[in-house]
Amino acid sequence: MSAGRYKDGVFKAYDIRGIYPEEIDERFAFDFGRAFTSYLRCSEVVIGRDNRLSGEDLSRALAEGITASGADVVDCGLCSTDTLYFAAADAGYKGGIMVTASHNPPEYNGFKLVREKAVPIGGESGLTEIKTIMQGSELPVPSVRGEVVTKDVLPDFVSFCRSFVEVDTISGLKVVMDTANAMGGMIAPKMFANMDIDIVPLYFEMDGTFPNHPANPFLEENRLELMERVVKEKADLGIAWDGDTDRCFFIDENGVFVNSDFIIGMLVSRLLARTPGATILYDLRASKYVPKTIELHGGIAQMCRVGHAFIKNSMREIKAVFAGEVSGHYYYYDPVRDFYADNGWIPALQVLELLSRERKTFSELLAVRKQYHLSGELNVKVTAKDEKIKTLSERFSDADRIYYLDGISVEYPDWWFNVRASNTEPLLRLNIEADSPGKVADKQDLIMEIIR
Repeated sequence: MSAGRYKDGVFKAYDIRGIYPEEIDERFAFDFGRAFTSYLRCSEVVIGRDNRLSGEDLSRALAEGITASGADVVDCGLCSTDTLYFAAADAGYKGGIMVTASHNPPEYNGFKLVREKAVPIGGESGLTEIKTIMQGSELPVPSVRGEVVTKDVLPDFVSFCRSFVEVDTISGLKVVMDTANAMGGMIAPKMFANMDIDIVPLYFEMDGTFPNHPANPFLEENRLELMERVVKEKADLGIAWDGDTDRCFFIDENGVFVNSDFIIGMLVSRLLARTPGATILYDLRASKYVPKTIELHGGIAQMCRVGHAFIKNSMREIKAVFAGEVSGHYYYYDPVRDFYADNGWIPALQVLELLSRERKTFSELLAVRKQYHLSGELNVKVTAKDEKIKTLSERFSDADRIYYLDGISVEYPDWWFNVRASNTEPLLRLNIEADSPGKVADKQDLIMEIIR
């Protein structure tokens, strides 16, 4: 590869991802480091990497590109994405880059980008401009190169996450934790140290080939072992993290997966007791349970389009204190550092705190979920995605409400659905909620037939 010939497909809506070394290699990382520094005009960039096999070489090349542009690099080494976000905001760095492909297979790698206060940089907020710089003419070479210093931010990150709960109240629980040989295996022992809980570890040994299962607990096949182990161990719950730990997922004591909608509701009730009247964001795929719960507890519910860059920017605009996505992202506002970021450890700590305080089983605390019936996200391969969405708008024109915040959302009194296009694949993504399981199945068949 050479500058100007990079594949557009690696530049996603929220970050950069591609196969190493065919789509992203050391030359790409070097050029990207220079373009990123030039775009932000910053004198210092904080970087980190997950434990993918290509991470060290890409991180080294990235640092070389940044220092070749005259900026210094603060290298956090092996860390998680939420750790890197914290590091950027905590020390006030003007820019940050995390070398990761999150939950993608091991042959992938990429970059997640932030500016000052860990504000995300995505396709609509700077990444397009960085790509233009990167693929343009040669950048000038400054007379003085930057320097690289290393920094261990994990202790401060652990303290930050634990500050969201009363650690001493967490006790008497047995928890199966699955980190899928990814970054969670380095962080979990420190995050839950000196707590009165019995941890059953699954795949804490870091291995960038992810030999046991992909680090993507959002897919059912990757959490089956965790679900079985919770029942076998007679544990109180199970928790799983994705590859770069900015998402977490929960299993109840019966080995049943807990949709993130209901975790959002649990956390909202706790948060609004402490910050009455606060604004909470939720993504448009969420169950109606979420806005109902926010309003029930005196909060202001605000719907948002899908995607971490959009959600964090919206949180800042409307001064929301919390947000949740059904994909397992939970977003927090830190008033000390004035930053908004997704974090996979704070919700885990808060759920443990809640279970410890209530002394009820997880399923008892989640009894309300029996009243809501969800399809989960269903993916359909299609061509002409825009035409399919137009067809759906015509077919359901009699709906009580149709809106286009992200794809098409259609609401009736007893059911609703959203269909939105994938940003990276020839897919439409479908979510349905109805007042009975039978109606979910019927509407799913109907919409699938129209789409196909």
